[in-house]
Amino acid sequence: MFLVVGLGNPGAEYAATRHNVGFMAADELHRRYNFSPWRAKFDGLIAEGLIDGEKVYLLKPQTFMNLSGNSVVKAAHFYKILPQNIVVIHDDMDLPTDKIKAKIGGGAGGHNGLKSIDSAISPNYNRIRLGVGHPISKSEDSVVNHVLSGFGKADKENIERNIDIIADLLPILLKKNVAEFSNQLGMILAKK
Repeated sequence: MFLVVGLGNPGAEYAATRHNVGFMAADELHRRYNFSPWRAKFDGLIAEGLIDGEKVYLLKPQTFMNLSGNSVVKAAHFYKILPQNIVVIHDDMDLPTDKIKAKIGGGAGGHNGLKSIDSAISPNYNRIRLGVGHPISKSEDSVVNHVLSGFGKADKENIERNIDIIADLLPILLKKNVAEFSNQLGMILAKK
């Protein structure tokens, strides 16, 4: 059994922003794998379904990014899902929009959603990092404006393609591990 978490901020004003690529990925997984309807629970929206025979709970925390761990820990405890069976899909400013990386554990890299989850359940969960590019300036205002902004045409196409790739390859992560997922990911991205 797995918990797959897409990170984002609730509300229509954030729906198409860089910080919400985790929600976008969760919505694509929900659509592609015919999950149950979303329902409000655990300070989030949750749905259940099967991905390649594996029982999966999809979660979109509705606590705003900085408190994502509150929602994740409630769902993980309720379903008794250990960190190694949790997958968090999130935005990463250190990657351009044509890149995806995946790993287990590691630091939060300044991402407040990850910091919240790390403190709630430990940092030893699977992370799928969707590149959203970096602002020119590293000032706090520039970073906030960047992650809460939308995408240009080329970046939007990259993000949509990358979400499709994640949806295609997620069964490998669930059936095998994040290392095999990363290997397959590397081969696909090398062809692009």
